[in-house]
Amino acid sequence: MDLARTEVAPRRSRKESATRMGLMALPVAFFAVFFAYPVAAIVARGLKIDGAWRFGRIGEVLAQSDIRHVLWFTTWQALASTALTLLIALPGAYVFARFDFRGKQVLRAVVTVPFVLPTVVVGTAFLALVGRGGLLDQLWGVRLDTTVWAILLAHVFFNYAVVVRTVGGLWSQLDPRQEEAARMLGASRFAAWRRVTLPALSPAVAAAALMVFLFTFTSFGVVQILGGPTFSTLEVEIYRQTSEIFDLATAAVLTIVQFVAVGAILAVHAWTARRRETALRLVAPELTVRRPRGAGQWALLGGVLASILVLLVLPLGVLVQRSLDTPGGYGFAYYKALTSADSGIFLVAPIVAIGNSLEYALAATAIAVVIGGLAAAALTRRTGRLVRGFDALLMLPLGVSAVTVGFGFLIALDEPPLDLRSSWILVPLAQALVGVPFVVRTMLPVLRAVDGRLREAAAVLGASPWRVWREVDLPLVRRALLIAAGFAFAVSLGEFGATVFIARPDNPTLPVAVARLLGRAGDLNYGQAMALSTILMVVCAVALLLLERIHTDRTGEF
Repeated sequence: MDLARTEVAPRRSRKESATRMGLMALPVAFFAVFFAYPVAAIVARGLKIDGAWRFGRIGEVLAQSDIRHVLWFTTWQALASTALTLLIALPGAYVFARFDFRGKQVLRAVVTVPFVLPTVVVGTAFLALVGRGGLLDQLWGVRLDTTVWAILLAHVFFNYAVVVRTVGGLWSQLDPRQEEAARMLGASRFAAWRRVTLPALSPAVAAAALMVFLFTFTSFGVVQILGGPTFSTLEVEIYRQTSEIFDLATAAVLTIVQFVAVGAILAVHAWTARRRETALRLVAPELTVRRPRGAGQWALLGGVLASILVLLVLPLGVLVQRSLDTPGGYGFAYYKALTSADSGIFLVAPIVAIGNSLEYALAATAIAVVIGGLAAAALTRRTGRLVRGFDALLMLPLGVSAVTVGFGFLIALDEPPLDLRSSWILVPLAQALVGVPFVVRTMLPVLRAVDGRLREAAAVLGASPWRVWREVDLPLVRRALLIAAGFAFAVSLGEFGATVFIARPDNPTLPVAVARLLGRAGDLNYGQAMALSTILMVVCAVALLLLERIHTDRTGEF
């Protein structure tokens, strides 16, 4: 019997490895063709001259004082944005993890809306709040449109949900009785929190901080709108060098710098994620939420609600207000103007961008769910360098310049059999690259929670890997699959960095239409941009409210 078991184990291991490699084949091919190849093509176009590589160009570019200033500001504002986001959002993570209060589900969706909004819309919202002629300018004469404070606050607005969901997800699983036991032994409330809760939370806090740093380090739309000519991040500078100056060599160097920095950030993030998984295995799995008790807890809840109202709801409210504030008084004139193509900015009426965005986002969601679902199934087993490397590969599109990817599409996908420049599928492909990581991060914890003995029993009974997935995994992860599709849809709807290059003038998406309207002078163009931004915000909010109704767990994955 023991001999039979030792013979079966290697065969099962080989079969599992073959199955994992089969699951990884399509995602690897997808990323190789539509991510690695376009990025490599634009880097080669910039650094390869007359068939020879000019790596010395890297030192020449980095020696320029204006480029060094861009690198310094990119890093500095990312660090400052991360620190400010943690400071403001950690109390919110505690409130969502520990307190039960009326409207909590709706409020969770509200704090997530900014994250899935396009960065150009976030910039627009803060421009309406703190820019010239904005609400603060009208009330108190305060303008922050070209100062670093506006950028930092916009980044807090954008990344608040990252901290709340990542840290709050783990915090809700920590057994409060451990901290209570420390207090019974004589520790003060702060000492108990510092010695018991904080060490368990530190992996999740580190992971959230790294993700916020990643998103702010690669910030594009927010800095482009609010930074003016004074402030520029690497992403904005790559866009400027590519589309305005046409200096592909400098853009290629900056792409390499950003790629190296993002790779380092993701490596550290993978390490913190492994530590977080270890912490999750050590804590009680049940949720322990209760209504606030005592004046201190009610004051904390009130403070968090006030911060959400001021930092998150107010900018969105101002966006709606400015879309209705017409020269003739409050009304829907700007919304009605969206049906006309007389502005000369588009070949079609701006309202067509709504239908285009929905169609593109649905196609991108289908692609992201297929690619991400296969990838998540392949990553179910945690062990192995190959698995960890594959996991890191899936996260790269969140940090690598979307501008580079979009422009790379135009350069690389221009010859048969991949001549896709005139094809409608180009936009969904670019959007799916951003959606895949969210599908993986949503489905992976649920797949890993499935008891492996169920799969083994089905396999012993003769079920094929496909039937095991259909009969065992799918019924258990169906709700997670719906949530993954919802997140992929929301982020695809708001993708801007790559789409701005590849969206055709007769088929603009909502973020591209907003950016082009903001780039033209006139109250009508500005009002239409606010109207389109409001429509996009409402669509994202509805999608997230639906997701909250079917949310499966609070494991800390986004």
